[in-house]
Amino acid sequence: MNNKPIPGKDGNKYVPFNERTGDSSVVFFTRDLSEEGMKKIYDKVSSVLTGKVAIKLHTGEAEGPNIIPRPWVKELIEQRLPDATIIETNTYYEGSRYTTEAHRKTLEINGWTFCPVDITDAEGVAALPVKGGKWFTEMHVGKSMLNYDSLLVLTHFKGHVMGGFGGSNKNIGIGCADGRIGKKEIHTAVGSDDMWSIAEEELMERISESTKATIDHFAPHVCYINTMRNMSVDCDCAGPGATPVVTPDIGILASLDILAVDNACMDLIYNLPDGGGKALVERVESRHGLRQLSYMKELDMGNDRYTLIDIDNGDAVITAAEAVKDVKPEWKPDRYNTFWGRNKRA
Repeated sequence: MNNKPIPGKDGNKYVPFNERTGDSSVVFFTRDLSEEGMKKIYDKVSSVLTGKVAIKLHTGEAEGPNIIPRPWVKELIEQRLPDATIIETNTYYEGSRYTTEAHRKTLEINGWTFCPVDITDAEGVAALPVKGGKWFTEMHVGKSMLNYDSLLVLTHFKGHVMGGFGGSNKNIGIGCADGRIGKKEIHTAVGSDDMWSIAEEELMERISESTKATIDHFAPHVCYINTMRNMSVDCDCAGPGATPVVTPDIGILASLDILAVDNACMDLIYNLPDGGGKALVERVESRHGLRQLSYMKELDMGNDRYTLIDIDNGDAVITAAEAVKDVKPEWKPDRYNTFWGRNKRA
């Protein structure tokens, strides 16, 4: 008898907001892509953070050009979270973050030198239960992640070569799984010689179950910030080789609901005027990445309906279309597009 789970379907089909059902969460939005914008939106969701705070951040491959600007993170930590620690894990693939030693050098190259960075799987792994999953009963994460009381998920929202898009879900699901066991469980079919043998809907479901293990561990002391800037169709794991950005910058979103914030980001992409979201939409749909969203809902990880709060305009309630109606379709580099490692500009 074959008891192998069957992946869901329709990961390439976008569900418009008005076709969704169920409860609603709150998502905050600002167009202010700066240190001030980051602090303002952080203040809207930070009340849940207590004790020892970990910041899950994709610190990027060496000299990757699209990561969240270091000055934003530095100022946020100095002014809001002086005792926080950035957490990361080593990669499954061979590259500039494959070993702890190489990873430390990459952190220095990329300028993450202003606060502690804990490579959580450097000293081993821990297993967290996956409640209600169909692929996993447990997920392996970096052992020292369990030393923290709260989690701030600080995400660079962008495309991804296999996941379609990388939001808070991918940042946790892949980024908190350890580099040798957890990531292999997500990406590689048992007995396969192809380390990337799992793709499309099954991959999205495995990522989401991995995420659920981590957020269930930290709940209710976890919040999410997604930065929609420098959104290449490739992840920050592509480093300098990432496909050049064409999707226009949008803003920063934050929520206490992981599904709501990731879904809101995708809604903004789909609502960009004049074809501004075309490249990212094609990447997401071709990889069946929208299954991340529908499966998170099936796992009761959050709501796909939300109230979008415009913190730039007196906390007015707006739609995704209203949020992006003035966004021009072409991407333009901002003043932070000077890479620290090459130019030593903080």
